[in-house]
Amino acid sequence: MTLSIGELADEIFGTDVPFQVHAYDGSTGGNRDAGISFELKSERGLRYLVTAPGELGLARAYVQGDLEVVGVDPGDPYELLVRVKDRMGARIPDPRRIPDLVRSLGARMFVPPELPALEHPPGWRRLAEGIRHSKERDAKAISHHYDVSNAFYEHVLGPSMAYTCAVYPRVDATLEEAQEEKFDLVARKLDLRPGMRLLDVGCGWGGMVRHAVKHYGVRAIGVTLSREQAAFGQQWLAAEGLNRLGEVRHGDYRDITESDFDAVSSIGLTEHIGIKNYPGYFAFLSERLVDGGRLLNHCITRPNRHFTRLERGGFINRYVFPDGELAPVGVIINAMADQGFEVRHAEDFREHYARTCRAWAKNLSANWDAAVAESDAATARVWGLYLAGSSIGFERNEIQLHQVLGQKVAAGGQALYPLRPDFGS
Repeated sequence: MTLSIGELADEIFGTDVPFQVHAYDGSTGGNRDAGISFELKSERGLRYLVTAPGELGLARAYVQGDLEVVGVDPGDPYELLVRVKDRMGARIPDPRRIPDLVRSLGARMFVPPELPALEHPPGWRRLAEGIRHSKERDAKAISHHYDVSNAFYEHVLGPSMAYTCAVYPRVDATLEEAQEEKFDLVARKLDLRPGMRLLDVGCGWGGMVRHAVKHYGVRAIGVTLSREQAAFGQQWLAAEGLNRLGEVRHGDYRDITESDFDAVSSIGLTEHIGIKNYPGYFAFLSERLVDGGRLLNHCITRPNRHFTRLERGGFINRYVFPDGELAPVGVIINAMADQGFEVRHAEDFREHYARTCRAWAKNLSANWDAAVAESDAATARVWGLYLAGSSIGFERNEIQLHQVLGQKVAAGGQALYPLRPDFGS
Protein backbone atom coordinates (compact mmCIF):
# COMPACT_ATOMS: atom_id res chain seq x y z
CA MET A 1 0.00 0.00 0.00
CA THR A 2 1.41 3.38 -1.06
CA LEU A 3 0.46 6.45 0.97
CA SER A 4 0.27 10.06 -0.21
CA ILE A 5 2.36 12.72 1.51
CA GLY A 6 -0.72 14.01 3.31
CA GLU A 7 -1.49 10.51 4.58
CA LEU A 8 2.12 10.10 5.68
CA ALA A 9 1.85 13.34 7.66
CA ASP A 10 -1.27 12.05 9.40
CA GLU A 11 0.43 8.77 10.23
CA ILE A 12 3.47 10.50 11.72
CA PHE A 13 2.01 13.63 13.37
CA GLY A 14 -1.71 12.92 13.70
CA THR A 15 -4.61 15.17 12.73
CA ASP A 16 -4.82 17.27 15.90
CA VAL A 17 -1.70 19.32 15.10
CA PRO A 18 -1.99 23.15 14.88
CA PHE A 19 -1.45 23.18 11.10
CA GLN A 20 -2.69 21.74 7.84
CA VAL A 21 -0.41 20.18 5.21
CA HIS A 22 -0.69 20.77 1.46
CA ALA A 23 1.83 18.74 -0.54
CA TYR A 24 3.19 18.98 -4.06
CA ASP A 25 1.53 15.65 -4.94
CA GLY A 26 -1.88 17.29 -4.43
CA SER A 27 -2.62 15.58 -1.12
CA THR A 28 -3.54 17.18 2.20
CA GLY A 29 -3.15 16.19 5.82
CA GLY A 30 -3.03 17.53 9.35
CA ASN A 31 -5.70 19.65 10.97
CA ARG A 32 -7.99 21.14 8.33
CA ASP A 33 -9.37 23.70 10.83
CA ALA A 34 -5.99 24.96 12.06
CA GLY A 35 -5.89 28.26 10.14
CA ILE A 36 -2.20 27.74 9.35
CA SER A 37 -1.05 25.74 6.36
CA PHE A 38 2.32 24.17 5.60
CA GLU A 39 2.72 24.16 1.82
CA LEU A 40 5.32 21.55 0.85
CA LYS A 41 6.45 22.69 -2.60
CA SER A 42 8.98 20.13 -3.76
CA GLU A 43 10.58 16.74 -3.41
CA ARG A 44 13.72 18.44 -2.07
CA GLY A 45 11.69 19.91 0.78
CA LEU A 46 10.40 16.46 1.71
CA ARG A 47 13.94 15.08 1.63
CA TYR A 48 15.02 17.80 4.06
CA LEU A 49 12.21 16.78 6.42
CA VAL A 50 12.90 13.05 6.15
CA THR A 51 16.69 13.21 6.50
CA ALA A 52 16.68 15.70 9.41
CA PRO A 53 13.45 15.20 11.36
CA GLY A 54 12.60 18.06 13.70
CA GLU A 55 13.57 21.73 13.74
CA LEU A 56 16.61 21.45 11.49
CA GLY A 57 14.80 19.75 8.62
CA LEU A 58 11.91 22.19 8.87
CA ALA A 59 14.33 25.12 8.90
CA ARG A 60 16.18 23.84 5.83
CA ALA A 61 13.00 23.40 3.81
CA TYR A 62 11.63 26.77 4.98
CA VAL A 63 14.83 28.73 4.36
CA GLN A 64 15.16 27.26 0.86
CA GLY A 65 11.57 28.13 -0.01
CA ASP A 66 10.58 24.47 -0.35
CA LEU A 67 8.19 24.89 2.57
CA GLU A 68 5.86 27.90 2.70
CA VAL A 69 3.82 28.72 5.77
CA VAL A 70 0.50 30.34 4.89
CA GLY A 71 -1.25 32.42 7.52
CA VAL A 72 1.95 33.42 9.37
CA ASP A 73 4.03 36.61 9.24
CA PRO A 74 7.51 35.50 8.10
CA GLY A 75 9.12 38.40 9.95
CA ASP A 76 7.45 37.51 13.23
CA PRO A 77 6.37 33.84 13.34
CA TYR A 78 6.07 33.96 17.14
CA GLU A 79 2.49 32.67 17.34
CA LEU A 80 3.30 29.79 15.01
CA LEU A 81 6.30 28.70 17.07
CA VAL A 82 4.34 28.95 20.30
CA ARG A 83 1.67 26.71 18.82
CA VAL A 84 3.97 24.09 17.31
CA LYS A 85 6.93 24.09 19.73
CA ASP A 86 5.52 21.32 21.88
CA ARG A 87 3.63 19.55 19.10
CA MET A 88 6.23 18.78 16.46
CA GLY A 89 7.41 15.49 17.88
CA ALA A 90 6.64 12.54 15.66
CA ARG A 91 4.45 9.78 17.01
CA ILE A 92 5.77 6.23 17.14
CA PRO A 93 4.05 4.50 14.20
CA ASP A 94 2.52 1.08 14.50
CA PRO A 95 5.45 -1.24 13.68
CA ARG A 96 3.22 -3.03 11.20
CA ARG A 97 2.87 0.23 9.25
CA ILE A 98 6.59 0.99 8.94
CA PRO A 99 7.12 -1.00 5.71
CA ASP A 100 4.27 0.95 4.09
CA LEU A 101 5.73 4.27 5.27
CA VAL A 102 9.20 3.45 3.95
CA ARG A 103 7.83 2.10 0.67
CA SER A 104 5.66 5.20 0.21
CA LEU A 105 8.61 7.52 0.69
CA GLY A 106 10.99 5.58 -1.53
CA ALA A 107 14.74 5.17 -1.16
CA ARG A 108 15.53 8.55 -2.76
CA MET A 109 13.83 10.42 0.09
CA PHE A 110 16.48 9.16 2.53
CA VAL A 111 19.32 10.78 0.57
CA PRO A 112 20.07 14.23 2.09
CA PRO A 113 20.02 17.15 -0.38
CA GLU A 114 22.80 19.73 -0.39
CA LEU A 115 22.81 21.99 2.66
CA PRO A 116 21.36 25.47 2.17
CA ALA A 117 24.07 28.06 1.47
CA LEU A 118 23.33 29.83 4.76
CA GLU A 119 23.87 26.74 6.90
CA HIS A 120 27.19 26.12 8.59
CA PRO A 121 28.29 22.47 8.39
CA PRO A 122 29.14 20.48 11.53
CA GLY A 123 32.28 21.52 13.38
CA TRP A 124 34.32 18.53 12.19
CA ARG A 125 33.79 19.68 8.61
CA ARG A 126 35.04 23.19 9.41
CA LEU A 127 38.58 22.30 10.48
CA ALA A 128 39.94 24.10 7.41
CA GLU A 129 38.67 27.34 9.00
CA GLY A 130 40.99 26.84 11.96
CA ILE A 131 40.81 25.45 15.48
CA ARG A 132 37.58 26.20 17.31
CA HIS A 133 37.78 29.75 18.78
CA SER A 134 41.07 30.54 17.09
CA LYS A 135 41.30 34.12 15.85
CA GLU A 136 40.81 33.03 12.25
CA ARG A 137 37.75 30.87 12.90
CA ASP A 138 36.16 33.38 15.28
CA ALA A 139 36.56 36.07 12.63
CA LYS A 140 34.76 33.90 10.07
CA ALA A 141 31.96 33.07 12.50
CA ILE A 142 31.43 36.72 13.41
CA SER A 143 31.54 37.83 9.79
CA HIS A 144 28.91 35.19 8.92
CA HIS A 145 26.43 36.75 11.33
CA TYR A 146 27.30 40.43 11.60
CA ASP A 147 28.49 41.40 8.12
CA VAL A 148 25.08 40.94 6.50
CA SER A 149 24.49 44.64 5.89
CA ASN A 150 24.42 47.62 8.23
CA ALA A 151 21.19 48.73 6.57
CA PHE A 152 19.65 45.30 7.28
CA TYR A 153 20.50 45.65 10.96
CA GLU A 154 19.06 49.17 11.04
CA HIS A 155 15.75 47.74 9.82
CA VAL A 156 15.78 45.16 12.63
CA LEU A 157 17.48 46.95 15.54
CA GLY A 158 16.23 50.49 15.04
CA PRO A 159 18.16 53.74 15.52
CA SER A 160 20.12 52.54 18.58
CA MET A 161 21.92 49.84 16.53
CA ALA A 162 22.15 47.93 19.80
CA TYR A 163 22.16 44.16 19.26
CA THR A 164 22.06 43.05 22.89
CA CYS A 165 19.38 42.75 25.55
CA ALA A 166 17.67 46.04 26.34
CA VAL A 167 16.65 46.96 29.90
CA TYR A 168 13.06 48.15 30.11
CA PRO A 169 12.69 50.83 32.80
CA ARG A 170 8.90 50.69 32.45
CA VAL A 171 6.40 48.22 31.03
CA ASP A 172 5.44 50.74 28.34
CA ALA A 173 9.00 51.81 27.46
CA THR A 174 9.97 51.79 23.79
CA LEU A 175 12.84 49.70 22.46
CA GLU A 176 14.97 52.84 22.06
CA GLU A 177 14.31 53.92 25.65
CA ALA A 178 15.18 50.43 26.85
CA GLN A 179 18.45 50.31 24.90
CA GLU A 180 19.43 53.72 26.25
CA GLU A 181 18.67 52.45 29.77
CA LYS A 182 20.82 49.35 29.16
CA PHE A 183 23.86 51.39 28.19
CA ASP A 184 23.30 53.77 31.07
CA LEU A 185 22.88 50.93 33.58
CA VAL A 186 26.21 49.48 32.45
CA ALA A 187 27.80 52.92 32.87
CA ARG A 188 26.33 53.31 36.36
CA LYS A 189 27.46 49.85 37.44
CA LEU A 190 30.96 50.66 36.19
CA ASP A 191 30.75 53.99 38.07
CA LEU A 192 32.00 55.89 35.02
CA ARG A 193 33.12 59.46 35.58
CA PRO A 194 34.71 62.16 33.39
CA GLY A 195 38.33 61.46 32.51
CA MET A 196 38.14 57.68 33.04
CA ARG A 197 39.26 55.20 30.38
CA LEU A 198 36.83 52.51 29.18
CA LEU A 199 37.51 49.43 27.06
CA ASP A 200 34.43 47.91 25.40
CA VAL A 201 35.19 44.45 23.97
CA GLY A 202 32.83 43.10 21.31
CA CYS A 203 31.53 46.64 20.89
CA GLY A 204 29.22 46.05 17.93
CA TRP A 205 28.34 49.29 16.17
CA GLY A 206 29.76 51.34 19.04
CA GLY A 207 26.63 52.06 21.06
CA MET A 208 28.32 51.71 24.46
CA VAL A 209 31.36 53.71 23.35
CA ARG A 210 29.11 56.47 22.07
CA HIS A 211 26.98 56.54 25.23
CA ALA A 212 29.95 56.55 27.61
CA VAL A 213 31.74 59.35 25.75
CA LYS A 214 28.64 61.45 25.21
CA HIS A 215 27.04 61.18 28.65
CA TYR A 216 29.96 60.38 30.98
CA GLY A 217 32.92 62.16 29.43
CA VAL A 218 35.19 59.12 29.37
CA ARG A 219 37.83 58.15 26.83
CA ALA A 220 36.66 54.90 25.27
CA ILE A 221 38.01 52.26 22.90
CA GLY A 222 35.69 49.67 21.39
CA VAL A 223 36.83 46.64 19.40
CA THR A 224 34.84 44.37 17.08
CA LEU A 225 35.69 41.53 14.70
CA SER A 226 33.15 42.86 12.19
CA ARG A 227 34.59 45.24 9.61
CA GLU A 228 31.09 46.52 8.80
CA GLN A 229 30.40 47.35 12.43
CA ALA A 230 33.70 49.14 12.92
CA ALA A 231 33.22 51.35 9.87
CA PHE A 232 29.70 52.24 10.97
CA GLY A 233 30.79 52.96 14.55
CA GLN A 234 33.63 55.26 13.52
CA GLN A 235 31.36 57.20 11.17
CA TRP A 236 28.73 57.50 13.90
CA LEU A 237 31.23 58.90 16.40
CA ALA A 238 32.62 61.34 13.83
CA ALA A 239 29.16 62.55 12.83
CA GLU A 240 28.42 63.46 16.45
CA GLY A 241 31.83 64.98 17.10
CA LEU A 242 32.74 62.24 19.59
CA ASN A 243 35.73 60.71 17.80
CA ARG A 244 38.19 62.81 19.81
CA LEU A 245 37.36 60.69 22.86
CA GLY A 246 35.87 57.57 21.31
CA GLU A 247 37.24 54.95 18.89
CA VAL A 248 35.78 51.79 17.35
CA ARG A 249 38.48 49.43 16.06
CA HIS A 250 38.21 46.51 13.70
CA GLY A 251 40.13 43.65 15.27
CA ASP A 252 40.28 40.89 17.86
CA TYR A 253 40.01 41.87 21.52
CA ARG A 254 43.12 39.74 22.11
CA ASP A 255 45.12 42.25 20.08
CA ILE A 256 44.42 45.15 22.46
CA THR A 257 47.80 46.22 23.85
CA GLU A 258 46.72 49.20 25.97
CA SER A 259 46.24 48.75 29.71
CA ASP A 260 45.39 50.77 32.82
CA PHE A 261 41.73 51.08 31.90
CA ASP A 262 39.43 52.14 34.72
CA ALA A 263 36.59 49.97 33.43
CA VAL A 264 35.85 47.21 30.91
CA SER A 265 32.44 46.42 29.43
CA SER A 266 31.82 43.10 27.70
CA ILE A 267 28.30 43.19 26.28
CA GLY A 268 27.36 40.11 24.30
CA LEU A 269 30.86 38.74 23.62
CA THR A 270 31.27 35.92 26.14
CA GLU A 271 28.85 33.73 24.14
CA HIS A 272 31.39 33.63 21.30
CA ILE A 273 34.67 32.85 23.06
CA GLY A 274 34.15 29.26 24.25
CA ILE A 275 33.77 28.04 27.84
CA LYS A 276 37.25 26.50 27.96
CA ASN A 277 38.64 29.94 27.12
CA TYR A 278 36.97 31.73 30.04
CA PRO A 279 40.11 31.64 32.23
CA GLY A 280 42.27 33.25 29.56
CA TYR A 281 39.53 35.71 28.66
CA PHE A 282 38.98 37.04 32.17
CA ALA A 283 42.72 37.01 32.87
CA PHE A 284 43.26 39.15 29.78
CA LEU A 285 40.58 41.63 30.86
CA SER A 286 42.01 41.76 34.38
CA GLU A 287 45.41 42.62 32.94
CA ARG A 288 43.87 45.56 31.09
CA LEU A 289 42.43 47.07 34.30
CA VAL A 290 43.90 49.20 37.04
CA ASP A 291 43.59 47.93 40.60
CA GLY A 292 40.07 48.66 41.72
CA GLY A 293 38.82 48.77 38.12
CA ARG A 294 35.48 47.24 37.29
CA LEU A 295 34.34 44.71 34.68
CA LEU A 296 30.69 44.43 33.62
CA ASN A 297 30.06 41.14 31.81
CA HIS A 298 26.68 41.00 30.04
CA CYS A 299 25.86 37.75 28.22
CA ILE A 300 23.31 35.04 27.49
CA THR A 301 23.47 32.16 29.96
CA ARG A 302 21.96 28.75 30.59
CA PRO A 303 19.71 28.13 33.60
CA ASN A 304 21.77 25.08 34.65
CA ARG A 305 24.74 22.90 33.72
CA HIS A 306 22.79 20.35 31.67
CA PHE A 307 23.29 22.34 28.46
CA THR A 308 26.34 24.47 27.78
CA ARG A 309 27.20 24.45 24.09
CA LEU A 310 24.53 25.55 21.68
CA GLU A 311 23.26 22.24 20.32
CA ARG A 312 25.66 21.29 17.53
CA GLY A 313 22.89 20.04 15.25
CA GLY A 314 20.39 22.72 16.17
CA PHE A 315 19.08 25.63 14.17
CA ILE A 316 20.85 28.37 16.18
CA ASN A 317 24.24 26.70 15.93
CA ARG A 318 23.95 25.98 12.21
CA TYR A 319 22.32 29.22 11.05
CA VAL A 320 22.92 31.98 13.59
CA PHE A 321 25.86 31.49 15.98
CA PRO A 322 28.29 28.85 14.72
CA ASP A 323 30.65 27.83 17.52
CA GLY A 324 28.52 29.64 20.12
CA GLU A 325 28.64 28.33 23.69
CA LEU A 326 26.54 29.24 26.71
CA ALA A 327 27.26 28.56 30.39
CA PRO A 328 25.28 28.97 33.60
CA VAL A 329 25.99 32.22 35.41
CA GLY A 330 27.76 30.31 38.19
CA VAL A 331 30.41 29.11 35.74
CA ILE A 332 31.03 32.69 34.67
CA ILE A 333 31.20 33.93 38.26
CA ASN A 334 33.69 31.22 39.21
CA ALA A 335 35.83 31.94 36.16
CA MET A 336 35.91 35.65 37.01
CA ALA A 337 36.77 34.95 40.65
CA ASP A 338 39.56 32.57 39.66
CA GLN A 339 41.17 35.42 37.70
CA GLY A 340 41.20 37.88 40.56
CA PHE A 341 37.79 39.54 40.22
CA GLU A 342 35.68 40.08 43.30
CA VAL A 343 32.10 39.57 42.12
CA ARG A 344 30.04 42.43 43.50
CA HIS A 345 26.67 42.00 41.79
CA ALA A 346 24.77 39.67 39.44
CA GLU A 347 21.38 40.18 37.83
CA ASP A 348 19.16 38.22 35.42
CA PHE A 349 17.34 40.09 32.64
CA ARG A 350 15.76 37.20 30.73
CA GLU A 351 12.28 38.77 30.66
CA HIS A 352 13.85 41.91 29.23
CA TYR A 353 15.50 39.90 26.48
CA ALA A 354 12.19 38.23 25.61
CA ARG A 355 10.74 41.73 25.14
CA THR A 356 13.78 42.85 23.16
CA CYS A 357 13.55 39.94 20.72
CA ARG A 358 9.83 40.57 20.27
CA ALA A 359 10.54 44.22 19.46
CA TRP A 360 13.22 43.25 16.92
CA ALA A 361 10.86 40.75 15.27
CA LYS A 362 8.18 43.43 14.97
CA ASN A 363 10.74 45.73 13.35
CA LEU A 364 11.67 42.97 10.90
CA SER A 365 8.01 42.40 10.09
CA ALA A 366 7.35 46.11 9.55
CA ASN A 367 10.43 46.42 7.29
CA TRP A 368 10.21 43.00 5.65
CA ASP A 369 10.52 44.06 2.01
CA ALA A 370 13.43 46.40 2.74
CA ALA A 371 15.20 43.74 4.84
CA VAL A 372 14.84 41.17 2.04
CA ALA A 373 16.18 43.70 -0.46
CA GLU A 374 19.24 44.28 1.74
CA SER A 375 19.95 40.56 2.09
CA ASP A 376 17.68 37.92 0.55
CA ALA A 377 14.52 36.04 1.45
CA ALA A 378 16.43 33.12 2.99
CA THR A 379 18.38 35.37 5.38
CA ALA A 380 15.25 37.25 6.40
CA ARG A 381 13.44 33.96 7.08
CA VAL A 382 16.31 32.78 9.27
CA TRP A 383 16.04 35.99 11.27
CA GLY A 384 12.29 35.66 11.71
CA LEU A 385 12.68 32.14 13.10
CA TYR A 386 15.66 33.11 15.23
CA LEU A 387 14.07 36.15 16.89
CA ALA A 388 10.71 34.50 17.55
CA GLY A 389 12.32 31.31 18.86
CA SER A 390 14.72 33.23 21.09
CA SER A 391 11.90 35.22 22.63
CA ILE A 392 10.11 31.99 23.52
CA GLY A 393 13.33 30.56 24.96
CA PHE A 394 13.75 33.52 27.31
CA GLU A 395 10.08 33.45 28.30
CA ARG A 396 10.29 29.75 29.19
CA ASN A 397 13.58 30.05 31.10
CA GLU A 398 15.40 27.86 28.60
CA ILE A 399 17.98 30.65 28.29
CA GLN A 400 18.79 33.65 30.47
CA LEU A 401 20.71 36.93 30.30
CA HIS A 402 23.00 37.91 33.15
CA GLN A 403 24.99 40.97 34.00
CA VAL A 404 27.84 40.21 36.38
CA LEU A 405 29.83 43.05 37.94
CA GLY A 406 33.37 42.26 39.07
CA GLN A 407 36.13 44.36 40.53
CA LYS A 408 39.88 43.84 40.28
CA VAL A 409 41.08 43.95 43.86
CA ALA A 410 44.60 45.09 44.78
CA ALA A 411 47.01 42.60 46.35
CA GLY A 412 46.25 43.92 49.82
CA GLY A 413 42.51 43.58 49.32
CA GLN A 414 41.83 47.28 48.93
CA ALA A 415 39.00 48.25 46.60
CA LEU A 416 37.01 51.44 46.63
CA TYR A 417 33.40 50.32 46.67
CA PRO A 418 30.40 51.87 48.45
CA LEU A 419 28.88 50.04 51.41
CA ARG A 420 25.53 49.98 49.62
CA PRO A 421 25.83 50.78 45.89
CA ASP A 422 22.93 52.45 44.14
CA PHE A 423 22.66 51.66 40.44
CA GLY A 424 19.48 53.70 40.04
CA SER A 425 19.21 56.27 37.30
